[in-house]
Amino acid sequence: MKIIDADGHILDKEKDIRAHLPETHRRRGGSLVPSLGVDARLGGRFSDIECHDVPKRLRDMDREGIDVSVLFPTTSFAMSKIFERDYAVVYARAYNDFIAEVCKESPRLKAVALLPFQDVDAAVKEVNRAVTELGLVGVAVAPQGMREHLGSQTFWPIYEEIQRLNVPFCVHSRREGPAGETRFYSFIYMHTIGRPTETIIQCVGLMYAGIPEKFPKLRIAFLECGAGWVPYWMERMDEEWEKRGDVEAPLCKQKPSEYITHGNWFFATEPEEEMLPYVIERIGEDRIVFASDYPHWDALFPNVVSTIRGRKDISESAKEKILGKNANALYGWND
Repeated sequence: MKIIDADGHILDKEKDIRAHLPETHRRRGGSLVPSLGVDARLGGRFSDIECHDVPKRLRDMDREGIDVSVLFPTTSFAMSKIFERDYAVVYARAYNDFIAEVCKESPRLKAVALLPFQDVDAAVKEVNRAVTELGLVGVAVAPQGMREHLGSQTFWPIYEEIQRLNVPFCVHSRREGPAGETRFYSFIYMHTIGRPTETIIQCVGLMYAGIPEKFPKLRIAFLECGAGWVPYWMERMDEEWEKRGDVEAPLCKQKPSEYITHGNWFFATEPEEEMLPYVIERIGEDRIVFASDYPHWDALFPNVVSTIRGRKDISESAKEKILGKNANALYGWND
């Protein structure tokens, strides 16, 4: 069975992006993207795994037992907070050019594209270029800092093109969040609150806006914050939809839970997540993928695959799907 890491990471450095920017932007002063402003490494107590070249990554993939890894950005996810429209466009192009070059070093490495949601027309052109010319296998966005939620009709032309290209749209929140970003005073609050809070906000935005109805073949993945929240959240959305959906979410034609259990939405689990058996019971085993989060400091490396394989509370069928088959479906590699 081929093991597919649906969400690994590249440690993208400023020098990598600067090298691909147009000359007028290459001389830009300060940080290329807005910084977090806190010490995520806690004075050196935590550090990412040293992974600065492809051969080292491939050796670590062998050690973990991963055949294919889909790479997501790290620092460059903050481009969603760029408010200069023209700069967001060239930054996305520069990142996509950079990561496409990385993937050329091994067929075991795939990557997702970043898009300048700040300029929808440019984003539509860039996703076409990223997929058809660069060979990138999906689109990812970290929605923190965006002025509109992801369900907004402003972004529908982007989804139409993603659906046409038959690649997935991945919602991958960052560490900040609408509750932990400004009210607290240390990274632990951001890291605990940011991803799940932002993820459930965008889940509601996409669902009530009728995205599953409007774009029925669009595959959407929610990554980086586990799957335990899904049963609770779909029950809550159902309750609200039953009372008010016909008026306030008219494009959402079915119960939200129906779209989740029978549609094209995927969710990434943590390898040791205790809620996983219940999530499988509620939504089935066909829409759950795993993410190594390698090489980040909080990744379970090198025990992600072995942890899932060793679980006694889920079936062998579920393990096989989580470790590979579902990622094949998510990225459209079954076709």
